[in-house]
Amino acid sequence: MKSADDLRQLLQNIDRKSYPAYKGTKGVYRFGKYALGIDHVQGDPFAAPSSLHIEVSGKVAAFPERLYDETWKRIALEDYLIRQFGAAIGKYSFQAKGSGKSGIISVTRCGQEILKRSACEINPANGNIRMRFEAGFPANGRTINARELSKILFDYLPECVESSLFYARQDKKKVERVMELSVDQQYIREQLKEQGLVAFVADKAVLPRESGVSAKPMKGAVPFASPESMKVTMDLPYAGKITGMGIKKGITLIVGGGYHGKSTLLKALEMGVYPHIAGDGREYVITESDAVKIRAEDGRSIKDTDISMFINDLPNGKDTKTFSTEDASGSTSQAANVVEAMESGAATLLIDEDTSATNFMVRDELMQRVIHRDMEPITPFIERMRDLYENQSISTILVAGSSGAYFQVADVVIQMDRYVPKEITALAKEAASQYPALELPEGNVKLPESRRCPKKNTGLIHKGRIKIKTMGRDGVVLNHENIDLRYVEQLADSEQLTCLGHLLRYMEEHEFDGSKEAGQIIERLMKKLEVEGFTVVCESENVPGNLAMPRKQEVYACVNRYRGMKL
Repeated sequence: MKSADDLRQLLQNIDRKSYPAYKGTKGVYRFGKYALGIDHVQGDPFAAPSSLHIEVSGKVAAFPERLYDETWKRIALEDYLIRQFGAAIGKYSFQAKGSGKSGIISVTRCGQEILKRSACEINPANGNIRMRFEAGFPANGRTINARELSKILFDYLPECVESSLFYARQDKKKVERVMELSVDQQYIREQLKEQGLVAFVADKAVLPRESGVSAKPMKGAVPFASPESMKVTMDLPYAGKITGMGIKKGITLIVGGGYHGKSTLLKALEMGVYPHIAGDGREYVITESDAVKIRAEDGRSIKDTDISMFINDLPNGKDTKTFSTEDASGSTSQAANVVEAMESGAATLLIDEDTSATNFMVRDELMQRVIHRDMEPITPFIERMRDLYENQSISTILVAGSSGAYFQVADVVIQMDRYVPKEITALAKEAASQYPALELPEGNVKLPESRRCPKKNTGLIHKGRIKIKTMGRDGVVLNHENIDLRYVEQLADSEQLTCLGHLLRYMEEHEFDGSKEAGQIIERLMKKLEVEGFTVVCESENVPGNLAMPRKQEVYACVNRYRGMKL
């Protein structure tokens, strides 16, 4: 390892030379209490900034082991350190002058959810901290301005590292609260299984968000208050006893007038698969970690998926046991989404009537009389809900505002009244008893079968490699193949899509050989990621600092929407 003085001398030697001379700075340098790694140097001052990392040993950083000795604690502490480091370097970004991106210093921006990110990794064995970030190496035109880079590396960065990555400089109570919240959130998640619940929404939680483009809590929002009949108590290790609404396994129906908070509650539940930071308002809104939001998705690609439990006997004779289309309708897309969620191990389905295909969801009694079952290829979801729960232990939480037919099959009915939930199951059941009952199919549903064995897409590689480009939260592109993920609504961060791109590239390069089923590949890869981390799917030992771990369910969703998949 070279010294900081070596780097200082090198910068002096290349000052005012042509920009490519910066490439010679690549390497690792010892800066007293930490090491600075220059992993990738940008090609010119207008290109994406250079990639760097800071490495601090566990002994020097001195964070107590109790703060990271469990996975959930470690992820929470990493998230906290990213936010601290980001706040520190934000004061110095663009303080160094130059053309293009000269002087920018940035680290990934964390949202309201706490995600496993490559930007910061703590080694659980020794407490070593690695922080990955970017810096724009300064230039005048395309001539190196090494004096400005020296300001970044020798003046600004040491103070940022000292103030954000050393325990001695931290607000000890604040760091403890980060750990305590992570423990309390994990405790609730474990209690869901113990108490037969699929979700918990704490009293006083703030569910509405600031706006459609802001995930911050809405100011002045009505705090959540559980119906007495659904109230449960959680005795948390640190926060003590809290109360809230416990949603039991089974079929839960959420009804109410428009703009009364039905979809807001469902949205909070769908994002409750992730822990949230303190002050978010949803810190104690916890949903089973494998719950999946289901919706219609017109135009999506479906490949060899067995949707026969919902759609059969098509007039054109098309096989629905290995159904394929490049342009799915609302009903076929939603049928595929349910089947694929089941394949991914989902134990709870979250559905909003507003984003569903009506003919997939329900056929009322009058329609059943006019159009006989033999003439309708679609078996609506309402006719499968009970069987899915009783025979497959798959629960459903459904938001409905227009059809009362769901009252017949629901176990619990919640009415949202001006953002306040009321449990009205008995009232709804009594009202439903006065109407003709739906005719439900007899016998257990035959489960879908999946035996898709992807082959390598040889046409994907361009100039010897597969380039990844993330389109915000809309999708990811592998060279010329665009994977549309706009309607995979539980993706919380664009960095999860970037990670999905790396995962899919890895599968194309190393796993898709026509001999292994897609599900087996994904399951094995996720276990490998859990043990080895992001290095598994990166092209080199230098892991980029812009990856966030998706859930297994979103990996399945990405593979299933990959039009370039060869079978």
